[in-house]
Amino acid sequence: MSTDKLPTRSENYSEWYNQVIQRAEMADYAPVRGCMVVRPYGWALWENIQQALDKRFKATGHVNAAFPLFIPMSFLEKEKQHVEGFSPELAVVTIGGGEKLEEPLVVRPTSETIIGYMYSKWIKSYRDLPVLINQWGNVVRWEMRTRLFLRTLEFYWQEGHTAHATAEEAVEETVRMLNVYTDFAVNEAAVPVIPGKKSETEKFAGAVDSYTIEAMMGDTRALQAGTSHFLGQNFARAFEIQYLDPNNSLQYCWTTSWGLSTRFIGAIIMTHGDDQGLILPPRLAPVQIVVVPIYKNDQEQSKVLAAIEQVEKQLSGWRFKADLRTEVTPGFKFNDWELRGVPLRIEIGPKDVDNGVVTLARRHLPGKAGKSTLPLDQLSNQIGSVLEEIQAALLERATRFRDEHIFEPKNYDELKEVVQNGWAYSWWCGSAECEAKVKEDTKATTRCMPLDQPEGSGTCIVCGKASRRKVYFARAY
Repeated sequence: MSTDKLPTRSENYSEWYNQVIQRAEMADYAPVRGCMVVRPYGWALWENIQQALDKRFKATGHVNAAFPLFIPMSFLEKEKQHVEGFSPELAVVTIGGGEKLEEPLVVRPTSETIIGYMYSKWIKSYRDLPVLINQWGNVVRWEMRTRLFLRTLEFYWQEGHTAHATAEEAVEETVRMLNVYTDFAVNEAAVPVIPGKKSETEKFAGAVDSYTIEAMMGDTRALQAGTSHFLGQNFARAFEIQYLDPNNSLQYCWTTSWGLSTRFIGAIIMTHGDDQGLILPPRLAPVQIVVVPIYKNDQEQSKVLAAIEQVEKQLSGWRFKADLRTEVTPGFKFNDWELRGVPLRIEIGPKDVDNGVVTLARRHLPGKAGKSTLPLDQLSNQIGSVLEEIQAALLERATRFRDEHIFEPKNYDELKEVVQNGWAYSWWCGSAECEAKVKEDTKATTRCMPLDQPEGSGTCIVCGKASRRKVYFARAY
C-alpha cells in the first residue's frame, strides 16, 4: 500500500477515484489503451454483485446461456438504428488465421443481433414463448475517453434477452427487470437509484422505449447504473423471429433486453467512498469484518491470539479476515483496511481480553463515533445486527445526500445554476430542441422521467410550453 496521502474528494474528485481503485487493489490499467485489469479484490466484489443479481433473475424465471463473442457484420446492419448507434464504437476483425475473412466479424458491443438470429431458429410456436435468457460475459465498445470501471473499451456485464407473444408481456418484462435492478441497487448496494424512462434522444439504439436506474455520485454527477429496453418488434422483424399463434397465424415476437455492468462497481465507490478510501456495503463487501490483534510483547501476543481463535469460531458465517501480519503496525493495518472499505473492524488487545470484550470500529463513522465494545461471547448473536445497521446507515446517508442535492428551479436561469452542483427536477415539454439547449448551455442531459410522476401538469422549464411530465437534468459520467 502506498504511504502517500490520498488526494481528498474536494481537492480532485477524479484523481481521488482513480487512486482509490488502484491503491485498494480493485483494478489496474492494462497495456491495451482503454482496457483495465480487474484485480482479485475487485473481482470478488463483482462476484458478489453477480450472485445477488443471478438469484433475482432465476427467481423471475430466467435461465443463463452463452453466445459467441464474434458477430457477423451483416447482422448489425439488419437493424438500421442499431448499427447507426453503435458504428462509432465497433471493433472489427478482418483477418483470421492469417487470411482475410469473407465477412468482417464484430467483437460484440451487445448481443441483440446474434441472439435474435438464434431465437428465429428456436421459436416456432406460441408454446415456445416466453423465452427468458440471460448471459454473463464481456463486451467491447471502442471508447475514446475511458475511466476505470465507468467507461472502458472492454467491460463485464450481464445482458438479458427475452421474447414474448404480446407487446403487453414484453413491456411488463421490461419494467419488471428495471424493478429488479432497483431492488438490487437499494437493498444490496445501498445506492438509492431513481428508476425512470429515457428520452427519445437518450434511449438505446434500436429500442422503442428505454428505462434506466440513475444514481447520484458523491460529486453530485449522475451515473446510468443499469438499463432495460422494450425493443418492440424491431429486432423480431429484422431477424424473422416469428411464431404461430393459437389460430395458426404467423406473428412477430416482441422482445426486450436489459443489462448491468462492472460500471456499478464505480457507482458503489463514488456513492459511499470518503477521503480515507472505499466504504463497501456489508451485503456485497468481499471482506465484511477484519480482525486486528494489538499487543506489545510475547505474553500479550499469546493471550490476544487465543482470543482471536474464539472470535474466528463465532464469525464462521461471515466473510472475515484476521490480519496476523507481524511486519506492520496495528495503525498501518487500520489504514490499510479502511482504504479497502471493510465495513467493520474488530480490535482485540490485552485489556479487551481481560474484560471479555472486543472493540468494534464501523468504517463509515471515523474516530470515536464509530467505536463500541461488545462482549466476546455475544459476538455471533449480535454481529449480524451490527452489519445490518451499517448497511441501513449507508443507504440513509446516500439518500439524504441525494435529496439535499436535487432542486426544483423556478426558471431556466436557476436551472443553469443548480445543475453545476446538483440535479434539477423540472417540467419538460419533451422536445429534443429544449433538451439540446440545456445540454449546450450547461453540459447537463436528461437523465430520466421518473416512473413516479406528480399529479397535474406544468410548464416546460426551457420554453414555457405546457408539459405533462417532469424530468431530471444533470451532468453525468
